[in-house]
Amino acid sequence: MLEILQSFESTVGEAARVRPLVLVGPGAAAVGVGLFVWLGGLGLRKLLVAIAGAITGGIFGFVLIGSGVVPVAASAVAAAVIARVFERVFIMVLAAALAAAIGFAVLAGPCIESPQAVSAVNQDGASARTTTGEGAAGMEELKAYAVDAGGRIKRAALQMPVQKQAIIALLAVIFLVGGLIFWRPTAALCFSVLGAILIFAGMILLLLYKGAAPVGRISSQPLIYTGIFAAMALFGTVEQLLLCRGAKKQPARPKKAGEKKEESQDTRRSWRTG
Repeated sequence: MLEILQSFESTVGEAARVRPLVLVGPGAAAVGVGLFVWLGGLGLRKLLVAIAGAITGGIFGFVLIGSGVVPVAASAVAAAVIARVFERVFIMVLAAALAAAIGFAVLAGPCIESPQAVSAVNQDGASARTTTGEGAAGMEELKAYAVDAGGRIKRAALQMPVQKQAIIALLAVIFLVGGLIFWRPTAALCFSVLGAILIFAGMILLLLYKGAAPVGRISSQPLIYTGIFAAMALFGTVEQLLLCRGAKKQPARPKKAGEKKEESQDTRRSWRTG
């Protein structure tokens, strides 16, 4: 997957005029939201589940129904309600999906094609700037990159060996079963990993705006950044399990007959003295 991110890095370098619009706002938002999810996802799970359900429902509504505002909004609201009602099941499915996505990102490297379409898009974008302006051309480059990256990921999934597909499916099943048996640790790990991904993505966007090459640095030292990501995921999981406990309701202690009598006498005295 680093090949696709490197293509994005080079595409953003060409689309200079859209950097503030595409990089700064989403990057800062991703870092801010990622910090909350990373350190407090277990405590904010009700809100996060509703938001994630709405986003998922909106995407499915856009793909399956159409681009109309009403059907997309309706599917988003319906998915948010369903995710809120079946909160535990939704978090288990989300954890399994994250495990499968990370497994695919690790195993799909040799199956990713070379970014031929991106280089062609960059050449077309250079000529497009003379007619449509740099800002519009930059947005067209990013749209073409998204289409090209989606196609490359789909082709990599189809060309992946059966053994690797089985490993990805096994990871998803392990997290589903883990969610059934150890729901709270699985939920904490899910939110911690999701928050770490958002923080990494936001920092990459912000560093790209500064003109740095963060993806190239990550690809040159993958073990170091993998260790940093794993340490963040572990720290966030432990922190949530320790601090995001939630209030436990104490069972009401039955009152004894003597306590009821004393309470009634105290009530009478206070009424008389008042």
